[in-house]
Amino acid sequence: MFVPQSNTEYWFRILYDCLRGLCYGSLSVNEFFSFLTHIWLWIILIGYILSVVGLFFIVYITMRIFQLREREKEYYSTTIPEPGKETISPQWQRIESLAGGANASEWREAIIEADIMLDNLLEKQGYVGDGVGEKLKGVQPHEFGTLNEAWEAHKVRNQIAHEGSAFNLSESLTHRTIARYASVFKEFKEI
Repeated sequence: MFVPQSNTEYWFRILYDCLRGLCYGSLSVNEFFSFLTHIWLWIILIGYILSVVGLFFIVYITMRIFQLREREKEYYSTTIPEPGKETISPQWQRIESLAGGANASEWREAIIEADIMLDNLLEKQGYVGDGVGEKLKGVQPHEFGTLNEAWEAHKVRNQIAHEGSAFNLSESLTHRTIARYASVFKEFKEI
């Protein structure tokens, strides 16, 4: 089997002859360098064009990223209340509107809703039990400044739950009870 061998001396001789102008006709060294200079000018021109196109592309992409960030900010942003401004939860607003109603059924609903809100508050604070009463029994008085207010309000809720429409609920009792719930919620910054 024939294995071709590379003759490096032969290839260097061809390269040397081409540089001296002996290959492919009569190309002199000066003509060769002028040809390389001409090619180099085209490479520089193409490089400038690509740089300008790349710069416009970078500016365009940067503007699109800022637009995307603005849309994300609008979509994912949460409203942070300004210092000194109080925010009232929608649940508490509903309770207040029911308490300001004209009939006893709305007042009952307001007190029951407020007790549910109290149950959620106690659960958030880590108290356990089957209902508000059991959770309030687990509260230490030094941890809960408005514990008596919570008990008094919860007692009214229990009377409403057990007696139903037979319980004589007045407007003044409703306002006192809702005020007691409000003092508890204000202590824990729920409203």
